[in-house]
Amino acid sequence: MAWRFLGKYGDLALLLVRLGLGAMFLYRGWPKLAGGPEYWEKLGQAMRYAGVSAVPTVWGLAAALSEFVGGFCLVLGVLFRPACLLLAITMGVAANMHLGKGEGILAASHALELGVVFLGLLFLGPGRYSVDRD
Repeated sequence: MAWRFLGKYGDLALLLVRLGLGAMFLYRGWPKLAGGPEYWEKLGQAMRYAGVSAVPTVWGLAAALSEFVGGFCLVLGVLFRPACLLLAITMGVAANMHLGKGEGILAASHALELGVVFLGLLFLGPGRYSVDRD
């Protein structure tokens, strides 16, 4: 019961989650975005495990943009819900790739966990301390 007072700080909690996840996705997304067409093609090969083999470079660029721009959107809380949806889809594709390669649930777990977080944030919204405040 002593911890109950923390329930009053939901918007602050959302800010912390947004800043932490957003910063990490900026950090992870930038090398993918800066990697250029050769890297994007390699990254886009993950779509094969979803039955899509066309234009892997475009899919790779979409994933890199999703992570980098999505991270930026999380930090600011701008276009928050569309960013969460795109990040959840990107994490779903990543998890599907790991599972499709036969790497098992442990290899896919990070992407699965983040996908669940992004789906939850999609419904929850960015909180008061954001550009898109509800």
